[in-house]
Amino acid sequence: MTSEGARETRVHIVLPADSAFTPAGTFRVSRDGSGMWLGEFVYGRSYLSHPDAVELDSRELTLGPGVRETVRLEGFFGAIRDAMPDAWGRRLIERQRGRSRLAEFDYLLEGDVDRAGALGFGELRSIGSGAGVPGVPALRELMEAVGRVLRGEAPSREAPVQDLLSPGTSLGGARPKVTVQEGDALWLAKFGRPDDRWDEPRVEHGLLRLAARCGLRAAESRVEAVGGRSVLLVRRFDRAATDAGYLRARFVSALTLLRAEESATGRERWSYLLLADEVRRTSEAPRRDLEELFRRMCFNAAVSNTDDHPRNHAMIAFGRGWRLSPAYDLTPGPGFSREPPWLALECGFRGRQASRENLLSGAGRFLLRHPEAERILDSVFAEVRTSWREAMAEAGVSRRDVEGVASAFEA
Repeated sequence: MTSEGARETRVHIVLPADSAFTPAGTFRVSRDGSGMWLGEFVYGRSYLSHPDAVELDSRELTLGPGVRETVRLEGFFGAIRDAMPDAWGRRLIERQRGRSRLAEFDYLLEGDVDRAGALGFGELRSIGSGAGVPGVPALRELMEAVGRVLRGEAPSREAPVQDLLSPGTSLGGARPKVTVQEGDALWLAKFGRPDDRWDEPRVEHGLLRLAARCGLRAAESRVEAVGGRSVLLVRRFDRAATDAGYLRARFVSALTLLRAEESATGRERWSYLLLADEVRRTSEAPRRDLEELFRRMCFNAAVSNTDDHPRNHAMIAFGRGWRLSPAYDLTPGPGFSREPPWLALECGFRGRQASRENLLSGAGRFLLRHPEAERILDSVFAEVRTSWREAMAEAGVSRRDVEGVASAFEA
């Protein structure tokens, strides 16, 4: 079989307890005469003999010799797709290249070295200890640079910080963002947009704090006021500082675990129940992670977070074992109905509608007995009902915006 337009790249990984990239293998994409895409990955022999070698993911790229192949996703394995830039990162790459559409392989290679997880591709510059990452004091300049991008303006020669708007991590959705450094921590700075319905940074901060009140492991966050506007800072949970640099957690999204797609016709596997099965198979602490996932599903129902798609759930691994990541990228979904919301993922045996009966119907898949599942659901809904306004006030959300999102908590 002949192949057309074959592209390949070296794949690197930051191993546990290390802060430098190690070559792990080779990824190749080609297209045959019929137009079928084929992706191939092979671990390097030296990597397989490394005493600290770990799998790139637990689904498609398990550790071992031989060639892995896929014809899904135009030849891209899920773990590699998770390391690619999102819509915001792609917009920056297209701006840098002066083109509106690139090949998928170009987006992969043009992604910044600080992408989500522990993978790197192609020729890599040093990742050091955060050198070159802007600090929190640069937020005003970064905000101005983001505004120019959103308005479609040319880069400003007077603002060298423009170069720091690199297409890095895909964590935190497709909103404008950049990684910044403060002390020994990296934070994801997420900016508002002119078309936001409310102060998105403060509302998301309020939801993250509300999630913590409900017993969830939520990403740490805070809000900075910059020039009268809000910037949300979310501490990156896929990084940990050491004297030698940052440790990097491997990262796979629920989209990869479920072998699902984002297209409207590829969502038949978007399901909390199927995700629970994968967490049970993958996690080194399945009971704890499954209870966490069930609690998160209940929380998303309680706040009408209908944007709970599979990219907003992930497994991470700083060592050999995988764990469910902290909750991130939470948003309320105000509506006009008093009926239970329809989540992005199926949440029970009766589909996506987040009714009490449906939320409890699949409790066994989370290794929960029905009374225990009821207790968790009731505690989450009670906490949301009694303290969501207080959480929003603590986040500095205006009274106008509180009323704007109120229906999300009243369904």
